[in-house]
Amino acid sequence: MDGEGSKCPDETAKLFLRNGAPRKINELQTRLQIGEWWADRTTNELGRGGDTLRVEPKAMEVLMALAGRAGQAVSREELLAAVWPGVVVGDEALTQSIIKLRKALGDNPRSPTYIETISKRGYRLIAPVGAIGAGAAEPRPAAPRRARWMAPAAGAALALVAAVFFFLDPFEAPSGQPEAFEEKAGLITVTVLPFETVGAGAEQGYLARGIGADLMTDLSRLSGLRLISASGDPAKNARYLVSGSVQREAANLRINVRLTDSRSGEQVWSQRFERPFGDLFAIQSEISRSLAEHLPGRISDAERRRLAKRYTASLEAYEYFLRAQALFLVRRTEENQQARALYAKALELDPKFARAYAGLAMTHAMEYRYQKSAASSAALTRALELAETARQIDPDIPDVHWALGFVHAQARRHGEAIKSLQRAIELNRSYADAYAFIGGIYTYVGEPAKSIPLLRTALRLNPEGSYLYYLLLGRAYLFENDVEQALINLREALGRNPDDVETRVYLTAALVAQGDRKAAEWEADEIRAHQAGFSARAWLETYPLTSQPHQARLLELLAKVGL
Repeated sequence: MDGEGSKCPDETAKLFLRNGAPRKINELQTRLQIGEWWADRTTNELGRGGDTLRVEPKAMEVLMALAGRAGQAVSREELLAAVWPGVVVGDEALTQSIIKLRKALGDNPRSPTYIETISKRGYRLIAPVGAIGAGAAEPRPAAPRRARWMAPAAGAALALVAAVFFFLDPFEAPSGQPEAFEEKAGLITVTVLPFETVGAGAEQGYLARGIGADLMTDLSRLSGLRLISASGDPAKNARYLVSGSVQREAANLRINVRLTDSRSGEQVWSQRFERPFGDLFAIQSEISRSLAEHLPGRISDAERRRLAKRYTASLEAYEYFLRAQALFLVRRTEENQQARALYAKALELDPKFARAYAGLAMTHAMEYRYQKSAASSAALTRALELAETARQIDPDIPDVHWALGFVHAQARRHGEAIKSLQRAIELNRSYADAYAFIGGIYTYVGEPAKSIPLLRTALRLNPEGSYLYYLLLGRAYLFENDVEQALINLREALGRNPDDVETRVYLTAALVAQGDRKAAEWEADEIRAHQAGFSARAWLETYPLTSQPHQARLLELLAKVGL
C-alpha cells in the first residue's frame, strides 16, 4: 500500500473536505474496511469472507464519500456535488444509489447498521471504517438515533424497492457541461434570467414576469435552441444567459436586455428600449428577433414569422391576462374566481386571444374540482369548449395544448390529456410543465413508477419548479411505497404552498403510512380548517385519480385519522 492507502478514517475525512465543501472522489482512499465488508472503488467491488459482489460505480462513489465522513451527517447536496460534479441530476439518482448499497450490504433502513438516514439532512455511515491491513477504527461517535416507526407494510415495501428509473430526455446534456452538450446534440443552451423590476407598484412585477415568460416562449420556438430554467448558478447549465430590467413610468416603458456568453463572460449583445408603453408588443418582437440573430446558428423564414407573431393586439387585454395568470396559480376558490373575471375582461377586449381562452378554460376545470360532488359536469363541458376554441384560434402555442391536456385530465380522459401534452412538448422541447403533468397522469392511472423519471426531467429543465412538481413526486413515491421520499417531497410542496389541500391530503396519508399518527392528525385538522366538512370519499368524486387500488389505499390511510 502506498501512503494514501494507510490513512486513518479521520485523515480520510480531511481529504473529503476542503473549506467545508466536498472534494473529488478520486482523492479518497481506494480500498477500505467498512464494518464486515471491504470496499474497493477501483473495481467497484464489495467483499466479505469468501463472497464478492460488484456494485454500480456511482453507488461505490457514494459509499466512499460517506466513508470519508464516517460518523458524520453528509447532506444530499454535498453527496450530489461530490459524486455528480458539474452534472444536473435530481435526488432520485442519489436515493437509488443508497437503496442499492443497502441491498448489497444487507442493511435494514428501519434499523441500520451501515447507512443511517438523517431526516431532512442526508445520510451518515455509522459502521466502523478503517484502512485495509491497519485494523478497523471506530468512527466519530454518532448522535443518538431516534426510534423510527412506520407501517409494517410500507416498511416491507421500502426494503424491496431496487429498480432504477432513469429518463434521459433526448435533449438532456449527458455531462452537464454546456459545451459537451452542444457538441453532442448540436443545440445551443439558453437561460432567460428573471427580469428585474425598476420602480414601485405591483404592475411592475407581473409585467416583468410576463415579458420574461413570453421571451422564453418565443425562443422555445426556434429549432436548435434548448431553454433551461434559471436556478442556482445558470452558467453551469446554459451557454448563453439573457438578462434585463423593466421600468414603466406612466405612459413610457424602458427595457434593458443583455445577452452574455457564460463561458467567456463576454457580453454578446445589449440594447436599451425607451418607447411609449403602447409599443410593448413591437419591442418584444424586436427583442426576440435580435436575440435570435446574435445567437449562433440560423433561423428559418418560418421561424422569423413566428417570432413576429404576438398573442394579442391589445395591451390592455395583455395586462388583464398577466394578472389573471398570477391569480390562477394560487389554486384557491376565491383567486380562481378573480382570475376568471380577468381572463373574461381580456377576451372582451380581444375575442381572438387564444391564451386567454386557455386560461379561462382552466378556471372552469378547477371549478369542477372545487365542487363537493360530480353531480354537475357543466363546468367541465364549458372548460373543454373554451380550450378547443383556444386551439382552433392558434394551434401553434404550447400553452394552449397544455390547457387542453389539463381539461382532459380533470375529466379523466387521460389518454387524450397525454396526447395534448405531447403536442405541447413537440412545440417546446423544454416545456417542463408538460413533462411534469404527463408524469402526474401516470400516477392517476396507476403507474407511478413512470411518473418519477418524467418529474425528474421536469425538475432538470426547471429546477425551481412550482410546488406542484414536488406534490406530484411525493404522490408518486407514496403509491410506490417509498414513504421516506414521499414525505421529503410533500413537505417541500407544502412549504411552497401551505394553502393547497391536495398536498395536505397526501402528506397526511404519508404520515399515517410512516406510523406518525400524531403528526397525521394535526395535518387532518389543518385540512378541515381549510375545507370545512372535508370528506376523502367526496373529494375523490371529482379528483382525476382513476386507479381503484390507489383510491382504496388512499381512503384506507385517511380513514385512520377520520378523513
